[in-house]
Amino acid sequence: MYSLVGFLIGNYFVAFLILGLAAALMALAGKPRTGSNVAESFLSYYMLFPIGMSYVVNFVFHVFFGDLAARFIGWANSPFQTELGFVSLGIGVAGIMAFKASLPFRFATLIPPAIFSWGAAGGHIYQMITAHNFSPGNVGLVLPSDILTPVVGFLFLWLAYRHPRASPGNLKLK
Repeated sequence: MYSLVGFLIGNYFVAFLILGLAAALMALAGKPRTGSNVAESFLSYYMLFPIGMSYVVNFVFHVFFGDLAARFIGWANSPFQTELGFVSLGIGVAGIMAFKASLPFRFATLIPPAIFSWGAAGGHIYQMITAHNFSPGNVGLVLPSDILTPVVGFLFLWLAYRHPRASPGNLKLK
């Protein structure tokens, strides 16, 4: 059990993705499995957990546990971690706000973490090649997660666009 908890803490972006998928499935219990219900459930809980909660945790990790975060990634601690933490807080708050927001707001909310994640993946690969940094926080589950998690988010957004909820505030993207 201790190793499972350590694994989840060390891979909280993946853990929150799994939690979001589980929450979406639970939210669908007892509801008709229409395209709009399924798309809405998966996009909503993607915004809340992999974007909202994981980035708030990233804020806490980098601001309050900077030494630990730096060691996990294979870096030296620096004041930049605090700045990274506050960027993460902004993304996390936007993700929580997007939980039941319109499609245009959700689309706008998905762009910053996608750019952040794909940029981080490029940085991880660069560090792996140039500095031989193979620490778990650089090339463990974080690397495929940085690449694939935004793809999942854009897939859920596309599904929500294809199957919109019946709401005047949910304008289609053009």
